[in-house]
Amino acid sequence: MFEVGAWRVPSVKRLLRASVTGPPPAVVRQCRGPRGPQDDAPGLPRHLAIIMDGNGRWAALRGLSRTRGHEAGVLALPRVVDTALEEGVEHLSLFFFSTENWNRPRAEVAALMRLTAQLADVFRAYGERGVRLRWLGSEARLPRSTLAALRRAEAETADNRAMTLAFCFNHGGREEIARAATSLARASADGALDPGLIDEALFTRHLPHGDLPDIDMLVRTSGEQRISNFMLWRAAYAELFFVDTLWPDFTAEELRDLLAAFAGRKRRFGAR
Repeated sequence: MFEVGAWRVPSVKRLLRASVTGPPPAVVRQCRGPRGPQDDAPGLPRHLAIIMDGNGRWAALRGLSRTRGHEAGVLALPRVVDTALEEGVEHLSLFFFSTENWNRPRAEVAALMRLTAQLADVFRAYGERGVRLRWLGSEARLPRSTLAALRRAEAETADNRAMTLAFCFNHGGREEIARAATSLARASADGALDPGLIDEALFTRHLPHGDLPDIDMLVRTSGEQRISNFMLWRAAYAELFFVDTLWPDFTAEELRDLLAAFAGRKRRFGAR
C-alpha cells in the first residue's frame, strides 16, 4: 500500500515514467481474433475496457483530498497496462473522465486536466514498448495544453502495433453516437450517402476511431454496477465484471484473475 498525501503531480509523473520505460515483456501470449456466435469459450478478450472508479472514496478513507485520490489512481495505471501487454490484449480502453464529470468541483476538474496532460507524456513513453495511444473524447471545453498533449501522444505513437491504448477522456457514449449520426446525416444531405444503405457496420465506421472493435470484457472497480454512459455502442455484447476494489488498489493479480474468469464465460451472441 502506498500513500500519496505529501506528493505533488510532477512526482507522480516521474514515478510513472520510471515504471513504463523498461524493456518489452519477455513473453506475450498469442492474441485471439474476433469471435462469432459459434465460439463458446472466449479465451482472451481482444478488447478489454475498464471504468476506473473509486479514487475519491480511496482518498476519503485516508483523510486525503480527492485530488490525491486521482494521483493514486494514476499510479495504478502501469500495473494494468503492463499486465495487458504481458497477457497479449490487443486493445485496452481506460475510462478516465466523462462528459458528465464537468459537474464536479472546479478544483477537482482542474487537477484532472493537469494530470491528463502529464499522463499523455507518460503514454508517449509507453510508445517505446510498442503501445499506440488513441484518444476517445470530445474537444469541447478542454484546455489547449491538455488537448495538445493528447494529440502529440497520438501522433508520436501512431505506427505502434503491440497494443492499442484507448484513453477515454471527456468521453460520453451518447455524445459519441450523436456524433456518428451527425456525420451520417451530413453525408446523406450532401448526396454522398444513400440513407437506405445505413446499417450497423456503416454506423460503426462513423464513430470516432471507427475501426476500434467492440468491447469483449468490461470491468468496473469500486463496487458500482453501471456502465455510466461508457462506449454504449461498442459495449452492446460486453461481458461485465463489477469488482469491489477501489481503483488505486487494483492489482495485476486481480486483473489476471478476471481475465481467467472471462475465459470461463460462454459467449453466444444471441445464438444457442
